[in-house]
Amino acid sequence: MNREAFFDNAKIFLIFLVVFGHLIQPLITESPVILTMYQFIYLFHMPAMILLTGFFAKGIGKLGYVSNLMRKLLLPYLLFQLIYSSYFYYTGSEGWDTPLFYPHWSLWFLLSLFSWHILLIFFKKIPPFFGISLAVILGLLVGYIDTIGHTYSISRTFVFFPFFLGGYWLTKEQIFQWKEPVYRLISLVVILLTVLILTILPDFQVQWLFGSFSYGALEAPQLGVLFRIAQYFFGISLAFSIFAWVPRQPFYWTKFGQQTFYVYLLHGLFIHFFRETEILRINNVFEFLLVCLLAMAIVLLLSSRVVFLSFQPVIEGKLTALKLAMKGKKSTYTVGNSKYMY
Repeated sequence: MNREAFFDNAKIFLIFLVVFGHLIQPLITESPVILTMYQFIYLFHMPAMILLTGFFAKGIGKLGYVSNLMRKLLLPYLLFQLIYSSYFYYTGSEGWDTPLFYPHWSLWFLLSLFSWHILLIFFKKIPPFFGISLAVILGLLVGYIDTIGHTYSISRTFVFFPFFLGGYWLTKEQIFQWKEPVYRLISLVVILLTVLILTILPDFQVQWLFGSFSYGALEAPQLGVLFRIAQYFFGISLAFSIFAWVPRQPFYWTKFGQQTFYVYLLHGLFIHFFRETEILRINNVFEFLLVCLLAMAIVLLLSSRVVFLSFQPVIEGKLTALKLAMKGKKSTYTVGNSKYMY
């Protein structure tokens, strides 16, 4: 398939932030700089990723679509829920025996992604402005339901659905428009202002950025809606500000953007190890760079061809890559007129 390098560049960058954010999460109480960095990342990295996911949901409604979604999303969810439960059990971690549909780690994304596709069947029939407005209203109102939370990823499904729906209606031209000089200048202002605001604001619960709790659970039963409105504003503004600087030309590492789903599912095994051992520290620039390199190493390993060949039968239920490898062939990655082997 002829691929646009921008999207794979964006995906590899965003999945790096997912891994990096999970690595530094235990350290946010030790340094205001790390806390600000964590808050900044969590304001936009999932909205941006969900936007891109919605952008590639154009084929919805085709024959067998729902059953295909169940195979691609629900079966991996059930499998990895079992894998993480077993892993946490054997490492002596608490919470290993959570209910089946109380997702471990990042597995909430699989449940929400399935639900977003189902919602899209109905929302794509509504004009974009009204559909996205309705999705935002639902995302704001759901915070008033005290019983909503992590189970079935219901809260996150509604909170983040506006980004998925917005991505569905986005065109390539609208995304690339932000690469024009005037928009790049605006994007720099947005990024710098956001960092400044996060620096001078009083500390707030980072759980606000997860989208998995009601306003009442976050001790703001009346005014929590204002924070979520701000979250939507900064999420979409920062997502496009980051897209403005993602290159369109392919690099050696661009091809790894094909396998970010594998990184997303598997990186928790590494993160849990580092959290349990408590060996990560960031006390200076050198240690910060080491953590960055560690995050990149995890991303490159889990998006490598070896992992792809090993886990494709489990994650995708396919033997395509393995069959090609047994025949001495490699998958072809085509960008423009250039071909890369994977």
